[in-house]
Amino acid sequence: MTLRVDVLTLFPDAIGHYGTTSVLGRALERGAWELHVHDLRDATDDPHRTVDDTPYGGGAGMVLRAEPILRTVESCPDLARPVVALSPSGRPFTQSLAREWAGGSGLTLLCGRYEGIDQRALDLVAQDEVSVGDFVLAGGELAALCVIEAVVRLVPGALGNDDSVLDESFSEGLLEYPQYTKPAVVRGLEVPAILRSGDHARIARWRRAQSLARTLERRGDLIERRGGLDASEWALLEEFGVGPVGRERLNSKGPSDPKDRAHEPD
Repeated sequence: MTLRVDVLTLFPDAIGHYGTTSVLGRALERGAWELHVHDLRDATDDPHRTVDDTPYGGGAGMVLRAEPILRTVESCPDLARPVVALSPSGRPFTQSLAREWAGGSGLTLLCGRYEGIDQRALDLVAQDEVSVGDFVLAGGELAALCVIEAVVRLVPGALGNDDSVLDESFSEGLLEYPQYTKPAVVRGLEVPAILRSGDHARIARWRRAQSLARTLERRGDLIERRGGLDASEWALLEEFGVGPVGRERLNSKGPSDPKDRAHEPD
């Protein structure tokens, strides 16, 4: 099944250009997804194609008017659902949400601009609002492209090799292990010997340990979310001598002796 993505925006060229480039462009050619871009200015009713106005109650900036959005949605009966507004006020966009949408038939992304979108448009047509992070952009186009790429690359057939997404960051609630390529030595820094050993089972264990250690160090919240580490994971960290940080960050009360740490319970 082909994933349909509609984008409602004031900058259709920006969406269209990136959507036909690189990974997304190849996925389009393979038929994994299709892109439909809608210019909100086409739904305006004045010669100047006005899409914004001053906010009720006063304040700086301009607000994206409701009518161009409502008319665009109403004029496109085949618009994919759900309609999702990109907004710093939305719920966090995560890898699990990307997987959910990749398994559906499609979605429509509504790109905000200026000081925001008239709330009545959101109330009438949006089924969801998401944010790509705790920061503010000038508009929703860059956020929409982030969502599109995160979702489309999870659609079967989009990447050519579906196994490519299995060991990535967040695929199991962990950050990805470090990657290396040729040459074996760069400015005196060598590729870890284990990666050149040919022992694929041990390489897999090393990568898992590195992923656990990196997540402990950088994203303790992800470890907390998955309920901590189990005894086998602590043992894996001890096996490769990695992951000394994280216990204090997570306020664990496990044993302090390193040889006992491998058997620390959840």
